[in-house]
Amino acid sequence: MSATGYALLGFVTWTLLLLVWMEILRTCLVVSGRIPANGFTPDNAGLSPFLQRLARAHANCIEGLPIFGGLMGVAMMTSRTGITDPLAYWFIAARLIQSAIHLASTSPNAVKARFSAFAIQMAIGLYWAVKLLAG
Repeated sequence: MSATGYALLGFVTWTLLLLVWMEILRTCLVVSGRIPANGFTPDNAGLSPFLQRLARAHANCIEGLPIFGGLMGVAMMTSRTGITDPLAYWFIAARLIQSAIHLASTSPNAVKARFSAFAIQMAIGLYWAVKLLAG
């Protein structure tokens, strides 16, 4: 598998792991009787700050997956992973860093660092889009 394939698989797997983590924590809250099964909102409002950050980190992945995953998918489907491979691991590293910072803190410095990691992903995505469009 190409670096692009591994990065895409990593992105999907990371998104799934965040979801599983959130659902394990929610299940514990329901089983312990602290929250009714129908007492959750998509953003985990009213729950711990960590659970709220976890929901948002997962949502960030869901929001980015069609865009960045789509670019990687196009590269793979058109046999042009030579465009995406060189930056594929940098992309997934930036995504993991963004999520890790999001899970850790929402302090002003953390938000700046998190945005920097996202800006790297946007720059890589834009580069990929231009190169893929250029043919």
